[in-house]
Amino acid sequence: MSHGLPQMQRLAQAFGPREVALVGLHSVFEHHEAMSAQALKAFVHEYRLGFPIAIDRPGRTGPLPETLQAWGLRGTPSLLVLDRAGRLRLHHFGTLDDLRLGALIGGLLRDTVGPAEGAEPAATPLGCLPTGTCALPAS
Repeated sequence: MSHGLPQMQRLAQAFGPREVALVGLHSVFEHHEAMSAQALKAFVHEYRLGFPIAIDRPGRTGPLPETLQAWGLRGTPSLLVLDRAGRLRLHHFGTLDDLRLGALIGGLLRDTVGPAEGAEPAATPLGCLPTGTCALPAS
């Protein structure tokens, strides 16, 4: 949270909503009662987060929430970057320098895509086709 949310806020300030769509994901591993939708709403208000934050569903077959499991996310911070065609271009766990992320996004906006240096190559999570086109996990 201390890296990912401020980075998303900086992205929202740097790029307009027609250029980059940002979506946060609230995944609860423990303390489900305390980490409710109401608690998230208060958190979003307190920190003045200006992008939508989806609430992940509890896992059906284990402790991992559904979206976290479907995309193969390993924890916080995790970053997925999809291009306008829905192809996964970056699947990164850990912190990623703003300049490297900005360079990747700039390349996507110009349609000349290459992975950000030092970033993990995009993995193929469940729901992706061999062409790299990904469907968001079912809601």
